[in-house]
Amino acid sequence: MKLKELPDEEMFTRGHTACAGCGGAIAVRNLMKILGKDTVVVNPACCLLIFGATYPNIAWKVPFHHVAFENTAACATGMARALRAKGDKDTLVMGIAGDGGTADIGLQALSGAAERNEDILYVMYDNEAYMNTGIQRSGSTPFGAWTTTTPVGKVRSGKANFKKDMPQIMMAHNVPYVATASVGHIQDFINKFEKAKKIKGFRYIQVFTPCPTGWRHDTAKTIEMCKMAVDTGMWTLYECENGKVTINRKPKMTPVSEYLKAQGRFRHMTEEDIKTLQDWVNKKWEADQKYAQIKS
Repeated sequence: MKLKELPDEEMFTRGHTACAGCGGAIAVRNLMKILGKDTVVVNPACCLLIFGATYPNIAWKVPFHHVAFENTAACATGMARALRAKGDKDTLVMGIAGDGGTADIGLQALSGAAERNEDILYVMYDNEAYMNTGIQRSGSTPFGAWTTTTPVGKVRSGKANFKKDMPQIMMAHNVPYVATASVGHIQDFINKFEKAKKIKGFRYIQVFTPCPTGWRHDTAKTIEMCKMAVDTGMWTLYECENGKVTINRKPKMTPVSEYLKAQGRFRHMTEEDIKTLQDWVNKKWEADQKYAQIKS
């Protein structure tokens, strides 16, 4: 399916209350056009819940279930098993949560569902912090980033740890499908969600979704941020199908400083900090190439 072939019918409607330039809203609107009306959505506390389903309004045009922060994958599992018990083999159950509800608070339930190969699609929209509750650091926050819990001062200057590699963690569960995607590379995004829709068993897609509010970048540059992340190697587009890893886009390896200087959350970083992050990106890319095919 090409972008121009996406259905006109909206499963996640305009009129939601997301911030201008929200990468999460862009992702959900498009992925729901791909997945279609025969989908059940399970969603915990996160930005998406607030801007998409705050009582008495709701932007979803499919069955939507709000669940506790830590149990998205468990509740999606129960929903899928109940549907299968009723003889419904076609309805897709999607659990979707932010990085806080996935990489941190929801990791135990997620790991259990993956290990059991539950027939669900799990989507992590990755805005790299707990944005809904005030921009606190998560396991997915990158090295050096300012958040309210990794402040910049004389004692400490941004996050001291590197980003948790959730796709690799999910690949270690030997599930049928794991992929990374980005709202800045929409055809790759469409291809991966179309593929995941057809697969049975556990599927995991992590979507790169910039947050202008938390990242301190221009609201008009969300797509540009996505493309810069891929070009610098900060975000690798790849997929793993039954153990076979393919890198979908080779990064240009533009200096990571070009990406950092476009965001206020990195403005404080010293040359030494930038070199530390650049070295990490270089090593990550070297490791990525060792176990993957690269599409031309």
